[in-house]
Amino acid sequence: MAGEISVEQLADEMYGVVAENAGMKKMKAGDLTKAMIAKFGDQVSKQDCKSAIKLLIDSGRCVYGYYGGSSIELPRTEGAAN
Repeated sequence: MAGEISVEQLADEMYGVVAENAGMKKMKAGDLTKAMIAKFGDQVSKQDCKSAIKLLIDSGRCVYGYYGGSSIELPRTEGAAN
């Protein structure tokens, strides 16, 4: 790891960015990586960001969407689940 930020903390920050932009903008993996590097600078690397994205997807907190290009989104709930 490049700095003091753990992958779990990075994943939480990424989740916050995805949740903020839900319904307004589709976040691509590159967008999230750039946002985290802009926020934390040299404390994170691209590999840290990849690991954090993998953690988000594997845990089910986020999913990949493919409409109009690959993006990372919050999982959708079906109408009957409400």
